[in-house]
Amino acid sequence: MTSGLIDVWNLGTFDGALMRELEAKRDLLCNYERTGKKNYREQQAAKGWVPLKENPYADERQHILEQIVMPAMEQRTIRAWHYTRLTEDEANLLQSGGIYISNLAAIRKRLDTQVVAGVIPVESADALHEASPFHHQTDSRSGKFWMTSHPFPPDDSGVELLLGHWGGEGVYFWLKDDRLIELVKLIGRSRVIEVAVPLHLTTSAYSAAKAVIATFVLAHGCEPEWSAFDLYTTSALGADAVLNVRTEGDSEFSALARGYPAQFIDRES
Repeated sequence: MTSGLIDVWNLGTFDGALMRELEAKRDLLCNYERTGKKNYREQQAAKGWVPLKENPYADERQHILEQIVMPAMEQRTIRAWHYTRLTEDEANLLQSGGIYISNLAAIRKRLDTQVVAGVIPVESADALHEASPFHHQTDSRSGKFWMTSHPFPPDDSGVELLLGHWGGEGVYFWLKDDRLIELVKLIGRSRVIEVAVPLHLTTSAYSAAKAVIATFVLAHGCEPEWSAFDLYTTSALGADAVLNVRTEGDSEFSALARGYPAQFIDRES
């Protein structure tokens, strides 16, 4: 596996081998983006509806994406971001023991730990366990650890519920009892975990390939689509995969996607 850690949004983190692959196809990749934008603008400027013109570079660009860049990304590790709410003990355990995969047994264990700690009454723990969507959505939820490829600010609508409720979607997502909702809001503190995730442990090498191409052509004056994506690993990760745990109140937490990391620019804003 290629050494080094890649931020798919930061060209400066791309290793030499990856850059050589991209540079060899620079003209084609840039021509694809420029032609696509030109075709789109012409379609929008037309009087009445007209079909979007075909992009003559599309087939070759798809070949580069699927046959060159995607296999390269499958051999690389990227930095990803996990938004959650954890107690101090849970945050410490994560840093010393690594990342585990979510499932119903893990949820039960977390609840029982809070019962022993005197944080959650037994009957509330049982009610939270019973309400978990993992009972009915095992195939889609269980056995995964979810992340994002790009950092988002803590008040972003896509992550604020994850930061505001202890236990993740496996605990809070289907809650209707206001008492239980308020209970999980009071447990722990908001955290963002920076994770080194090998892409061969995910199903997202294709999305990562699209993202690094977008970053590359952006650096050459093109206007690619926003390339952020969600990803998950189905394998536990060791403690060395936990790069940092950013906690509510820390300067880096407050500055996420707005100055931290320093190289990140939110092109959606």
